[in-house]
Amino acid sequence: MATGKHDTEPMPPQDDPWYTAPYNYEYKQPGTILRIRAAPGNLSSVMTNATAAFNILYRTTDSRYLPSWAVTTLFIPKHPKDVLLSYQIPYDSVDLTFSPSYQLYQDPPSDISRALGLGWYVNVPDYEGPLGSFTAGVMSGHATLDSIRAVKAAAFGLTINAKYAMWGYSGGALASEWAAELQLQYAPELKFSGAALGGLTPNVTSVMLAVSGKPAAGLVPLAMLGLTSQFPEAERYLLSRLKKQGAFNRDGFLKARNYSSVQAVAAFANQDIADYFIGGFSDITAPPIKSVTTSDGQMGYHGVPQMPLYVYKAVHDEVSPTVDTDSLVSKYCKINVAITYVRNPLGGHFDEWTAGVPGAMDFLQAILIGTYDNTGCKIMEIASSSG
Repeated sequence: MATGKHDTEPMPPQDDPWYTAPYNYEYKQPGTILRIRAAPGNLSSVMTNATAAFNILYRTTDSRYLPSWAVTTLFIPKHPKDVLLSYQIPYDSVDLTFSPSYQLYQDPPSDISRALGLGWYVNVPDYEGPLGSFTAGVMSGHATLDSIRAVKAAAFGLTINAKYAMWGYSGGALASEWAAELQLQYAPELKFSGAALGGLTPNVTSVMLAVSGKPAAGLVPLAMLGLTSQFPEAERYLLSRLKKQGAFNRDGFLKARNYSSVQAVAAFANQDIADYFIGGFSDITAPPIKSVTTSDGQMGYHGVPQMPLYVYKAVHDEVSPTVDTDSLVSKYCKINVAITYVRNPLGGHFDEWTAGVPGAMDFLQAILIGTYDNTGCKIMEIASSSG
């Protein structure tokens, strides 16, 4: 266990010796707890309705199905029930400084406090893993599932009969949906009550095409750097195709390695990201990149969710075309996944983040209390604003 200053003051993961896997960790089973500590800096005082908070470092599996590790933060409610919510934050960065286990001190989401107020334990994984693998679906799904395995093993008052569910928006929904897809083959012992998925991004390539040249263009370098961090050959190809000269060059592109999603969106706003590449957008869709965006960036091909899903989406989503989510839902409906799909004709991607919260919370309470009764596929259009 680490000792010293970082036992009382939070440190960025890359500076904190606690964020390292112990020797021979790769021989442990996925979900095995490798380290555990009370979260430094009295995190529970920052998060309303929490009585304690713990960091858990655990064994997981990366996108190439090789041993890896990740960290999750577990919040203990003041008045606990036998319920666990795994809340995936859309941190959307390749810089480990922006991992939830560190950023929770600066900007704790109100959704977590709301869940704690209901007596739910809340699990918040750093699902991108030690490489900051933003948009790497398999890594994100595995790390989410293994965080729940680790929390269940730690117990902290949860019984073997505890009910549990997942919730995420945008990048957090990416991790949650991939976890739902992968659960049957990777963690068959986990029996989820359901998952709420907002602002889904079913196809990473589609997102890159949609936002390049637009206000959210900064998501493209983040996605490319995050996804290829899992695949050395694709990463080498990516770096080899960046221009070395001109206004849009390799150095400018790689600044994204140290940006939060907000900083990246500001820095690359309205830029055509293809301008950074020798071959333009054809480099972004070339075989070395396409192979990983297909295997690790496209939902609906790794398994069938075994739990009820609540999917909510802005019809005018400017980050991920709504047709992609429509198609994914249609595919799942045809194979009898229980889905409630709510399309909102008001607002865009960032508006829906808050506009969709009441519906998601209603769903989560219903499935965790046991009153949810939808076993079919229900698609509806409901107008709701974020104001």
